[in-house]
Amino acid sequence: MTKPDKKKEESSLSEEKSKQEKDEFSKEKDISSKEQTVEDKLKIIEEKLLRSMAEIENQRKRLEKEKQEAFEFGGFNFARETLSLLDNIDRAITSFQNDEGLKNSKDLDKFIKGVEIVKKDLISIFKKNNIESIECLNKKFDPNFHQAMLEVEDDTKETGVVIQEIQKGYMMGDRLLRPSLVGVSKKREEKGQKTKSSEINTEENGKKK
Repeated sequence: MTKPDKKKEESSLSEEKSKQEKDEFSKEKDISSKEQTVEDKLKIIEEKLLRSMAEIENQRKRLEKEKQEAFEFGGFNFARETLSLLDNIDRAITSFQNDEGLKNSKDLDKFIKGVEIVKKDLISIFKKNNIESIECLNKKFDPNFHQAMLEVEDDTKETGVVIQEIQKGYMMGDRLLRPSLVGVSKKREEKGQKTKSSEINTEENGKKK
């Protein structure tokens, strides 16, 4: 074999070996790439699964909250409407007691006692459902619980104290079911203050003319 032929053969063998090495490297790279892709896919699937589970849990909590609020709201409205029964019972008792035709009746007291038993039973049911009346007399007026219907002059009380309860208010737990309708105290105006106030108003009216 001549030297050129030998060199040619060596060169061919070298190229073939280099090609084989490249093929092997390429195969290893493909295998590594495939393995990495599978891991990435598993990671993505796992993240999606966790997100889906979190969304399902949030939705469950939201539905549970809405269900509870709907139940409480329904009970709240029913309780507020039922308060009119207590009002009517109180009005009926007062009406019977003030009726001249019934005052001399022997059965009046028995009848009123029977009505009061019904009233006590109703109040007992309210208490079992966390419904309580608002204690307002001699308390400082609070617009969160009281609704002022009138002002009553009273020098023995500080201004803004509830001294008259026109209609009972009620709470259902920590929620206002119905405000108390009340009369609120105010100081009497002295004659001198009234005269002075009247003079000021007259003077202002004169200026306007």
